[in-house]
Amino acid sequence: MGITHYGDRERCFKCYRPKSSCMCGYIDSIETETKFVILMHPKEFKKVKNNTGFFTHLSLHNSELFIGIDFSKNQRIDEIIDTHESYILFPSDDALNLSKKGILEKQNRQKPIAIFLIDSTWLCTKKLYTQSRNLNSLPHLSFETTMRSRYEIKEQPQENFLSTIESTLVVLELLNKKGIENIQESALENFLRPFLKMIEYQKKQIESSPSSKVRYKYREEKL
Repeated sequence: MGITHYGDRERCFKCYRPKSSCMCGYIDSIETETKFVILMHPKEFKKVKNNTGFFTHLSLHNSELFIGIDFSKNQRIDEIIDTHESYILFPSDDALNLSKKGILEKQNRQKPIAIFLIDSTWLCTKKLYTQSRNLNSLPHLSFETTMRSRYEIKEQPQENFLSTIESTLVVLELLNKKGIENIQESALENFLRPFLKMIEYQKKQIESSPSSKVRYKYREEKL
């Protein structure tokens, strides 16, 4: 694990967290046939302590992470779109419901699958998607799940909103169920481990500070 210095604090250059709260030791990266492309809004990049986009990227060998807002002229992203059967996880009326039978389950696939994930708040997600013209033509994916977010240290827009790493786990489980992936059940069970350990660590930090309290509540986000 690489460590770099920022001022008087050492930070891990993989997850960008302070060395004292680095969670990389809990990550067991898994192999997938599907490529995952994480598009991180700069505002999320600044939220290093609470960001799950890095954990998602580090937990998947076949993944790439990009930071920005407008990816219209990003040659690497264009290359991925051209060489893969590409989709974007984005809720819409026309989204393909990955939870339904028959979605993505075709034989003799000519290209490997790539799934784009936007790591941002909902408002920033819409801005990133709108400005990135090369993403606009990608088919949308959605899913149905009974999972509730375990992000107890972060304010959630609505009760059924999931973090990036939680959403990715649901997608991996569905791809496994469809036979598109063949991931060991134990790997799926451990996928959220760095995320949960991060929550555990930060809850302890909050509880140890008399002036702090858990900032976890649901609110309606203005769209």
